[in-house]
Amino acid sequence: MRYLPHSDADRQAMLAAIGVGSIDDLFADIPKDLRVHGLDLPKAAGEMSVERTLGRLSARNVAASSVPFFVGAGAYKHHVPATVDHLIQRSEFLTSYTPYQPEITQGTLQVLFEFQTQIAHLTGMEVANASMYDGSTATVEAVLMAHRLTKRKKAVLSGGLHPHYRAVVESLSPMAGDTVLSLPADPNATEDILASIDADTSCVVVQSPSVYGHLIDLAPIAAKAHEVGALLIAVFTEVVSLGLIEPPGAQGADIVVGEGQSIGNALSFGGPYVGLFATRLKFVRQMPGRLCGETVDAEGRRGFVLTLSTREQHIRRDKATSNICTNSGLCALAFTIHMTLLGQTGLARLARVNHANAVKLAESLSKVPGVTLLNDSFFNEFTIRLPGNAADIVEKLVAKGVLAGVPVSRLEPGKAELADLLIVASTEVNTDDDRAAFVAALSEVLA
Repeated sequence: MRYLPHSDADRQAMLAAIGVGSIDDLFADIPKDLRVHGLDLPKAAGEMSVERTLGRLSARNVAASSVPFFVGAGAYKHHVPATVDHLIQRSEFLTSYTPYQPEITQGTLQVLFEFQTQIAHLTGMEVANASMYDGSTATVEAVLMAHRLTKRKKAVLSGGLHPHYRAVVESLSPMAGDTVLSLPADPNATEDILASIDADTSCVVVQSPSVYGHLIDLAPIAAKAHEVGALLIAVFTEVVSLGLIEPPGAQGADIVVGEGQSIGNALSFGGPYVGLFATRLKFVRQMPGRLCGETVDAEGRRGFVLTLSTREQHIRRDKATSNICTNSGLCALAFTIHMTLLGQTGLARLARVNHANAVKLAESLSKVPGVTLLNDSFFNEFTIRLPGNAADIVEKLVAKGVLAGVPVSRLEPGKAELADLLIVASTEVNTDDDRAAFVAALSEVLA
């Protein structure tokens, strides 16, 4: 932190304000055996020497592309055509971070307009904005938008909502004086969310497919929410699912948000990703972010404009609908290029392949003694119960060259009743050999 202007007294005052004694205390939640205490490098070394040392360190990781990979839970390994990377590296795209000014170039505006059009079609909604930071922050922005629209302060979060998304909502809401009712984790899709909706409810937040992979019928939830004057916020983490299942807009959702990483964007060590946000036209004035529109110029030629921009860069902070204030322009461009290459037919085909691969894997894993499938329906992700601690079993599978999935205990730490659950994803990149390797390795570990 040597480049920051804070004095030692400043640092001590900040640490005291948050109740810790030192900067090291901020990392107390990281297990000691996982902390790196220096890289043991000399003060000076040649570039090749440093590269070799760092290469040996990185080789200790098991890369997603090096072994059969079944990890999902909000970030998915899909094939991204080489065309996408080639086009986004054109200098006019790569070097323009996120143009806030109204006089954005026509090319950039058209790209954003096409992106919005694609998101509106995918979600079954009438309008979409020109991207958000990621799926989790798009979710909390949707909750804040619902509060503004309904003049209420209570959000009900489904137990099938991704725990990271839930945590973001829970972190920001108290700062605005809002109330959050988070329902218990719902790995079996048995919650009665309708019973939690009352006259004080501003919005109900439901993820489908849920973090556990269950497909949720949003229509009855939307009906109950609308009956008491509340809004339904539909969330997704796997955008490819919209190529096969009924869009949330057709099921009565008022706001649809989610993560667009699966289209055009690689895993990239967790980011940057691209948040998607769509809503009904009647709510557009309260939609965060910016909206690009189509028009004609003075000579009647087609053109694009920044139609709506309610971010803090454009108007007074207290009037802004969004203060997270970051979009993902380059990631949105990658999304649009990949989606354009796929087209409607290609996306539907991709979705069918994902579902078929997941069905094959689920059927095979269900035959392994001691393994129980929790899902009656799913897209490309499902949850299994293992005869033991899922995190320990995953580590044993890594040693056998398989990245098997995400233990629920990583998403919901401290909940012993969930420790034997594993979330597994299978996309178009998985082969029959990959699935066979997973089944064989799991059978050996559980034997």
